[in-house]
Amino acid sequence: MGTTREPEILSPRWKRGSQAAGGVLRDENLDMLSHLLDDFIRVPGTSIRFGLDGIVGLIPGIGDLLGGLASTMLILAAWARGVPKVTLLRMVANVGIEVVIGMVPVFGDVFDIAWRANRRNYALLTGSVDEPRTVERRSWLFFAGLCAVLALLILLPLVALSWLTAHFLHGMSGADPHRAF
Repeated sequence: MGTTREPEILSPRWKRGSQAAGGVLRDENLDMLSHLLDDFIRVPGTSIRFGLDGIVGLIPGIGDLLGGLASTMLILAAWARGVPKVTLLRMVANVGIEVVIGMVPVFGDVFDIAWRANRRNYALLTGSVDEPRTVERRSWLFFAGLCAVLALLILLPLVALSWLTAHFLHGMSGADPHRAF
């Protein structure tokens, strides 16, 4: 007769709100960092808010990269707390999306202000401590959607190119491109 064994439960690398890294990883500090980067300034008379990430993003060339670097603090804190890998990857994707799209002039700056990757990542961090299964499931769904969007971005130009090629070849042969084969 075999014996049953209890599963080993590993604690996070650092406990929630610990004084690790000089207190930098405490919830209050991480919340303040995400607030400072994403929404600490309000445009008077509107509900529009932005932070240092949106301001620094206005610097051509390096602004969005600097904002992305500052955003890694939340990702490192999540890693230190033992957040599931899929959620960490989702956090990296949030920052990556913000940095890449943020590099587009004007539209990227507006997107930066609307996307708020740091607030999203802080919510993922706290949610993965409070409701780890829910956040992990949503992170998998996020990646499924992201893969679908990336597949579309790859397939649409290929379909357009094949359509243009077919019309070009039909035009070169003198055949009517609107007539069925």
